[in-house]
Amino acid sequence: MLSAAVFDMDGLMIDSEPYWRQAQLEVFLELGVPINAQDTVDTTGIRIDQVVNMYLSRTSWDSMSCQQVCDNILERVIDLVREHKPVMPGLFQALELCKQQGLKLALASSSPMALIAATVDALELTDVFEATLSAEHLRFGKPHPEVYLNACDALEVPPRNCVALEDSFNGLLAAKAAQMKTIAIPDASVKNQPHFVIADRILASLEEVTQELLQSLDR
Repeated sequence: MLSAAVFDMDGLMIDSEPYWRQAQLEVFLELGVPINAQDTVDTTGIRIDQVVNMYLSRTSWDSMSCQQVCDNILERVIDLVREHKPVMPGLFQALELCKQQGLKLALASSSPMALIAATVDALELTDVFEATLSAEHLRFGKPHPEVYLNACDALEVPPRNCVALEDSFNGLLAAKAAQMKTIAIPDASVKNQPHFVIADRILASLEEVTQELLQSLDR
């Protein structure tokens, strides 16, 4: 029986992916790292320290530490999220519908807790989630399932009785590896990529989350 819903954050709850891409381009180009817009799209859903270490392995720099690079990118994203509050269409309705269905709610993100806290505060969702989890200090971020397994543990619900709502393929892989039900809501630019077929349901937006859809995941 479906008992809980676990929401990803970036690209699912808030339209922050453009800000992550903007911040990466700004910071990496200042370091002389060859990077383009498509490179930032290809790393969607991957923890930022893993992205930074990936580029360091290809192009070394001496001007700042990896941690400082991560911090600079994160600070830029937080500033942009606080300024624009880029909530995704249907978020509040989807959360309310899940509550009406008696589902426990958690947030599980690859993003650092500082951004999660800033986002939850900016959207006035501080009392909505029973658990808020970051993969920031885990050994592996998404597509590893640990952050999702931790969310299920925090809610005290078996993964098979939880649905994960995700926008990225890396996040979808993490949820599937955790043996959760999955709803994928990919960006329109990648929605038709065939690998999203592994999701239990594929939607165009959170506005398409309905009581009937949630009940169908119990079958």
